[in-house]
Amino acid sequence: MAKTHVTMKVNGASVEALVEPRTLLIHFLREQLNLTGPHIGCDTSHCGACTVDLDGKSVKSCTVFAVQADGGEVMTIEGIAAADGTQCGFCTPGMITRAYRLLKENPKPSEDEIRHGIAGNLCRCTGYQNIVKAIEFAAAKLSGATAREAAE
Repeated sequence: MAKTHVTMKVNGASVEALVEPRTLLIHFLREQLNLTGPHIGCDTSHCGACTVDLDGKSVKSCTVFAVQADGGEVMTIEGIAAADGTQCGFCTPGMITRAYRLLKENPKPSEDEIRHGIAGNLCRCTGYQNIVKAIEFAAAKLSGATAREAAE
């Protein structure tokens, strides 16, 4: 199959490559760029472990072709600092990437808004409480609170 030339910014760095038109963004990121933070979790686009930020929107990279990201800006977990809010860590990349976009769109979300905002990302081992707390902490820190204030 003929390959297509793509260029994009990934985590702030310009990249270019040749990809088959059918290559999913998740496979491009993991296999060609060695960015293994986004995970392949369910093969059905339900779990959110593959979530990345593409041109200012959270997307499940298992549903986007790499050629669709041509000329765009992609942010993966590798480009975002993390707060501890999970147990096994499998969902962490998708959760943090989704939280990143949520806080860009709504810097001071309520608990209900956070829960709604991460509803498309599944965690297999927590009740989401620590994840919600971590996002609340990040929101407080981003709005200028000290670590102590943010933890309260």
